[in-house]
Amino acid sequence: MPQRVDAPVRVPVPGGKLIDEYVGRASTGSADVSVAHMRSPAGWEEPHQTPEFDEVTLVLGGEVHVEHAAGVMVVAAGQAVLTRAGERVRYTTPGGAEYVAVCLPAFAPETVNREDA
Repeated sequence: MPQRVDAPVRVPVPGGKLIDEYVGRASTGSADVSVAHMRSPAGWEEPHQTPEFDEVTLVLGGEVHVEHAAGVMVVAAGQAVLTRAGERVRYTTPGGAEYVAVCLPAFAPETVNREDA
């Protein structure tokens, strides 16, 4: 039977970023996939990470910068980026951004493998 999600679960994170998870471990108990609406302020950044999941980031507004082994990729509104499990990446939003993140399998703090800041 279909499961309607009436409202997301707000996932607390430091740095002024807002994460509203619609599907995933925190909201629906799904370990297979997570879908979250993100809003990050100008100047937001997080440590490098080597996740154990694939992640699709669909940028709705602003730009998301993705640091990777070969440099920095700028992903603008209307574009998306696919990062693969095992890739070392770092996300930043120098001018702020709004985007949707889809993780397969679902995001979990213990599988993102963030490096100490």
